[in-house]
Amino acid sequence: MNILVTGGAGFIGSHTVVELVEAGFSPVIVDNLSNSNVSVLKGLKNILGQDVPFYQEDCNDFEVMNKIVQKHQIQGIIHFAAYKAVGESVAEPLKYYQNNIGSLLNILEVMKGNGVRNLVFSSSCTVYGQADQIPVTEETPRKKAESPYGNTKAIAEDILEDCIKSGMEMGIISLRYFNPIGAHSSAQIGELPLGVPSNLVPFITQTAAGIREKLVVFGADYNTPDGSNIRDFIHVVDLAKAHVAALKLLDKKTEGSYYDIFNLGTGRGNTVLEVIETFEKVNQLKLNYEIGPRRAGDVEKIYGNVEKAAKLLNWKAEKSLEESLEDAWRWQKRISNL
Repeated sequence: MNILVTGGAGFIGSHTVVELVEAGFSPVIVDNLSNSNVSVLKGLKNILGQDVPFYQEDCNDFEVMNKIVQKHQIQGIIHFAAYKAVGESVAEPLKYYQNNIGSLLNILEVMKGNGVRNLVFSSSCTVYGQADQIPVTEETPRKKAESPYGNTKAIAEDILEDCIKSGMEMGIISLRYFNPIGAHSSAQIGELPLGVPSNLVPFITQTAAGIREKLVVFGADYNTPDGSNIRDFIHVVDLAKAHVAALKLLDKKTEGSYYDIFNLGTGRGNTVLEVIETFEKVNQLKLNYEIGPRRAGDVEKIYGNVEKAAKLLNWKAEKSLEESLEDAWRWQKRISNL
């Protein structure tokens, strides 16, 4: 099957491209490189021993997307492409609504016009907001999002559900990610944030590499064991494999309309300070960090029940927090020439 991967040069997208090829799929990447780097393509070639078709285009351009889908006879789409920084979304909400919602609507129109049936959508655990009960399940009521970024994911899920309710002949799966970290074990691809990282682990690795003077922990006065936020940190390769599992499930749903949602995580939470301490321990170094004020848009704690993914996708996370942080540091050392 020819699979279009939007945002395929990004962190999760690039790792998913690797898993798709290794599972026998033929991915085609579309990425406007607004939050990624063309060097990722070289890393992919080094891992796979082949080039992956790549288009530096914007998913909001209907004509371009239509031509790519027709040219490659695309049979399924994994839609990663979106802006994803919580803090930036609070400061620039219109940018996030225009891009994240607009690109999804465009993808759906292209699918509808070309008879492309299967879509795997990149959602987020942010749709749960600050849940009353942890761990969250797929049936946990969504709360008002803490950020415009989170709200774009909630709105996108509603759009997808409405499409299926209307009787559109599609199979759609929304994957609610928790916190992807790590890198490919080859250190050929990994997280490559542009500018100041918005995610914890690249900030940790950049601080360890001397790129950042210090790491700021956003708040240590939350109602958690050590006062820092709790998150479910999942290795990006485990997350990538779940997308292949989702496509395989959709491939079995050959008729009618199908929509489902899955949590993707490890099923347990770690505090930010635990992650810092684990990074120091497994990589045998000390980080310069300090406690700062809370950050707008952050929820106190979130981690998920992942039994549904285990049952229906036949998938579960296999890599440990220690492995994730070792891989992340190996990647950082390579790109920093350490």
